[in-house]
Amino acid sequence: MHIPATFCSIIPPYILRRLARLDEPRFSAAARAAKEALSHVRSVQSARTQPAPAAPPALRDVRPGPPNRSIYDAGGSEILPGKLVRKESEPASGDQSADEAYDGLGHTHRLFADIFGRNSIDGQGLPLDATVHFGKLYDNAFWDGRQMVFGDGDGEVFERFTRSLSVIGHELMHGVTQYSAGLAYRNQAGAINESMSDVFGALVEQYLNSQSVTDASWLIGEGLFTPQVEGSALRSLKAPGTAYDDDVLGKDPQPDSMDSYVRTSADNGGVHINSGIPNRAFYLTAETLGGNAWEAPGRIWYDALTGGSLPATATFRVFARSTAASAVDLFGTDSPEHDAVRQAWETVKVKL
Repeated sequence: MHIPATFCSIIPPYILRRLARLDEPRFSAAARAAKEALSHVRSVQSARTQPAPAAPPALRDVRPGPPNRSIYDAGGSEILPGKLVRKESEPASGDQSADEAYDGLGHTHRLFADIFGRNSIDGQGLPLDATVHFGKLYDNAFWDGRQMVFGDGDGEVFERFTRSLSVIGHELMHGVTQYSAGLAYRNQAGAINESMSDVFGALVEQYLNSQSVTDASWLIGEGLFTPQVEGSALRSLKAPGTAYDDDVLGKDPQPDSMDSYVRTSADNGGVHINSGIPNRAFYLTAETLGGNAWEAPGRIWYDALTGGSLPATATFRVFARSTAASAVDLFGTDSPEHDAVRQAWETVKVKL
């Protein structure tokens, strides 16, 4: 099976467009960086014609092995992968971004191996490659269908993108989605794609830090903003629409239920905006069940994604039904887990 490789980036285009329009001297670097990031996104998406290999879904018969990481340095260029600076089992390179990327890839691999029995991103031991120092003050991090890529940020609005483990986990999860369900990166299917990355990006961070549902921040991209920005992160699963409220960036536009669903042709049909709805459904499921979110809630969402029955163009309703079915398969019809899933989707106004 082959599916198109999709360029999936952490910074939504609506943030980049807003920054690109800035004419304040104190944000001159941010404005230039945003324009360059937007131009790069457009050029990659228009050139994306080659398919990436995808593994069959529901790979559960391959025992997880150790990670196989390679970190490259683009040196400010946009040529991938760049110069190899650290390989698996080698000591720290001394480059903060390279070492953060190396550690983040390992933490993500460990969650999927330990909790879901998955052998790397494709389920078959895919080597984990990442490039740091991509571009000049590049305001993004992305999965290009084959590897991770991190910019250094502009220093005015964004810090370096390896700084946030949830960002690393988010982008690698796009690879898991690519190699399992192959969800389309448009409209509600694209919002589910983005939501799955937010959910598992949060779980990578929670698993590393042994954080319970109540201990966790439920923020994606915490620490990415410089002190000049009024905001805690890019997105909040616990309270979509509250991650930032800033004179420069504006207010976080994510809805928390279908009552405020955003109908738009921008951002591939609102994939970064409307992902707030399934994000909150996952959080509410985890909140109801308590304990560790990577256990029952994570297993339900992972099973729904990788079980083999989710169509590439799934809507929120189709995905909600898939999570409810997974809860039944894993825990039973009359289980608290099944009840929690149904209640969560009802709260965000997605009908099963």
